[in-house]
Amino acid sequence: MDWFNADGYWLGRLLFTEGLAAIYLTAFLVAVNQFRALIGSNGMLPIPDYLAAASFRRSPSLFHLHYSDRFFAAVAWTGAGLAALTVLGVTARLPLPATMLVWFAMWLFYLSIVNVGQVWYGFGWESLLLEVGFLAVFLGNADTAPPVAVLLLLRWLLFRLEFGAGMIKIRGDSCWRDLTCLYYHHETQPMPGPLSWYFHGLPRPLHRAEVAGNHLAQLVMPFGLFAPQPVAAIAAGVMIVTQLWLVASGNFAWLNWLALVLAVSVLPDSVLGAVLPIGPPAESGPTPPAFVAVVIAVTALVLVLSYWPARNLASHSQLMNASFNSWHLVNTYGAFGHVTRIRYEVVVEGTEATRITPDAVWREYEFKGKPGDIRRRPRQFAPYHLRLDWLMWFAAISPGYARGWFVAFAEKLLQNDAATLALLRHNPFAQSPPTFVRARLFRYRFSTRQEHHDSGVWWHRTPVSDYLPPIRLAVRPAGGGANEG
Repeated sequence: MDWFNADGYWLGRLLFTEGLAAIYLTAFLVAVNQFRALIGSNGMLPIPDYLAAASFRRSPSLFHLHYSDRFFAAVAWTGAGLAALTVLGVTARLPLPATMLVWFAMWLFYLSIVNVGQVWYGFGWESLLLEVGFLAVFLGNADTAPPVAVLLLLRWLLFRLEFGAGMIKIRGDSCWRDLTCLYYHHETQPMPGPLSWYFHGLPRPLHRAEVAGNHLAQLVMPFGLFAPQPVAAIAAGVMIVTQLWLVASGNFAWLNWLALVLAVSVLPDSVLGAVLPIGPPAESGPTPPAFVAVVIAVTALVLVLSYWPARNLASHSQLMNASFNSWHLVNTYGAFGHVTRIRYEVVVEGTEATRITPDAVWREYEFKGKPGDIRRRPRQFAPYHLRLDWLMWFAAISPGYARGWFVAFAEKLLQNDAATLALLRHNPFAQSPPTFVRARLFRYRFSTRQEHHDSGVWWHRTPVSDYLPPIRLAVRPAGGGANEG
């Protein structure tokens, strides 16, 4: 089976599968911790309402068979448990069919969550995790060498991820072409990290070098992935360095971490063995003919489904982060085709006043990740994904992104809903819920070095406009709630 097996990539597969399992674990824990407020039966966008309008063909999911919050939690916890066992190395030591079954179960459980997650799960890294997770089903176990075909499919995926992101930039915002996008990006990205303020303060020539380095990593190096070693390893190494730079400069959930584990799968044992204290097994066991047949069939399927993403890459109207099938098997990727120059933030406030007057005292809700308190330094959360905080960034760009959930969010605050408040850093109304809740739009910018030195602030903000007028819960004789402006 010399043509089928890649004996020189044992360590790359090990690091890839362990890293992917850790990301799966993170994703399932995010689902466990956040689903009740976002998509639970009493959430902002309830899954039962969505299932009533969506067919299985449109959004294949186990939850079409049955849904309850308890069942959702069971699916997410089971996925987390399987991922934890895989991180510990248990899955790889199982018989080959059992190993494949565990990886398939993780993929199926997460697919079921994504396909009912609605806008909360509309990010490119959801499809990326599903596509990577599907290919991982066919990488074999500790007793079999990794299949050459699957390793090449992983490179094809990494190529589409990087090259797609590069092309969407070149075709999109002119600041990518004149190398000025990083003048703004560190400040206006969805969720800055603890080092973003420092990155933003770098001299402009270094910002231009950042953009040039990004173009090298995304537009040139992807072609090296299909070259012989060590060229492929060098290309993957450049991508790894670039992704680590992105990890340090912002919070992009598990997007960068997935790109990292994909790039690691390109590195041969001759490279990894020089820096790791472990070595590959002496020899692999026989490869079952049925496994060979399944891998060949899956490879053919992926190649057929690759037609649409490949055509999209060549299109001047390139789509960014799109799935061409409801199973998220082969997708197209891209990021920041447009870079915002000004940062806006929606600030949510409540008051205990019974009437809205100029004397009403408004207290601000604090989010875990998104900017709020100007004296609070941004935190590091990635690869953990704060879904509400990310949607608040989109909501600040345009109220259209908040349609369908923002008023429901405000109503949950008026009720002091425990699941919703668990998504926030601080509830200023711990004793009793507010009477009114409102939202205002502010312009934020990073403080200058002098401003930070003088006052300790990380941000400077100025009010722009009202975003949501004050609302309260209407009292009805029979109970229940509705809002009134």
